[in-house]
Amino acid sequence: MFATLFALAALSIAVRAAPPTPAAYPSDTVCPDGTRVGNAACCPFIPLAKDLQKTLFQNECGEDAHEVIRLTFHDAIAISQRLGPSAGGGADGSVLLFPTVEPNFHANDGIDDSVNNLLPFLAKHKVSAGDLVQFAGAVALSNCPGAPRLEFMAGRPNKTIAPQDGLIPVPEGSVSEILERMADAGNFSPFEVVSLLSAHSIARADHVDPNLAAAPFDSTPFVYDTQVFLEMLLKGVAFPSANVTEGVRNLTVTGEVSSPLPLTQGKNAGELRLQSDFAFAHDPRTACAWQGFVDKQDFMASSFKAAMAKLAVLGHDRAKLVDCSAAVPATVKTRVKPASFPATKSAKDLELSCKKPFPSLPTDPGAKATPIPHCPNGGENCESVSVPGPA
Repeated sequence: MFATLFALAALSIAVRAAPPTPAAYPSDTVCPDGTRVGNAACCPFIPLAKDLQKTLFQNECGEDAHEVIRLTFHDAIAISQRLGPSAGGGADGSVLLFPTVEPNFHANDGIDDSVNNLLPFLAKHKVSAGDLVQFAGAVALSNCPGAPRLEFMAGRPNKTIAPQDGLIPVPEGSVSEILERMADAGNFSPFEVVSLLSAHSIARADHVDPNLAAAPFDSTPFVYDTQVFLEMLLKGVAFPSANVTEGVRNLTVTGEVSSPLPLTQGKNAGELRLQSDFAFAHDPRTACAWQGFVDKQDFMASSFKAAMAKLAVLGHDRAKLVDCSAAVPATVKTRVKPASFPATKSAKDLELSCKKPFPSLPTDPGAKATPIPHCPNGGENCESVSVPGPA
């Protein structure tokens, strides 16, 4: 009962704060801060971007940014053509409007932090919940070197129902199950699904392995690069969990397979390899798409941008939304190193399922493996925002 009442109260606040429909705004407007935009509907996102950067992301591609980028997918994919409108509204912000419901879904383990962190922005800024989730994700991504500047369409209305459970893919899901789910959600092709998985280049897991916190999916978790596609093709040697043998590991945890870079030291967790990512890298329907992104930075970035543009408007008529992409900050200009084998690894460690030629890559210097840094600054101690909330 308490959860239901809280959800209704949160929805009431959000609906009162939601902006008018974009069609009600004049075009080519100067915002209160002097910024000129193509449509006045974009004005609220200028101060919102500044607030997000200062208060939450701190202009870093760190844990808070990673979590909000993940939230954009988990909110949007909860929609089904097969089950109909009652199953979920897609990119509608319901994850914020029902903060005591969706964070309890198994597939949403760990999203409570990003939900609680975004709720104060929903109360403070005159934007809808759906717009906030997708815009915050675009702002978060702008802090990651190598990432594309995402499109942002504004005007999602607030949704009044929470989606049903079971619509979000899980790490232990098969390639067939995930492809079927993505096709049902928005007619995503296998290539588009692999493109979306490039977000795992800047992702870490807290709940796949209960023995680890912030376990990265590749060796460069604070840079949007193609290392995740390369390293997924390397032979696994062990699990990154400290003091857990492989035999015990397989009995207690699902969704993970052996990693090529398992070294864990202190807070610096070794690379965690998702079972589903590994399967995508080797399935005949997706193996060549996966391999095709190795050392193809621009191709990966443009493919991800296109797939995200499709994901971010699931459940909405694109023609009724307003293009406010100019409100998204430009991506940080930091050089991204070309793909390379981590120290101690080389082409002999590759396990390929695509028969197309593989690029010739150098190996990073070093006689032994080095820990993957826990923080963007290379250290083990970094700040993370944690706002108390209902999720």
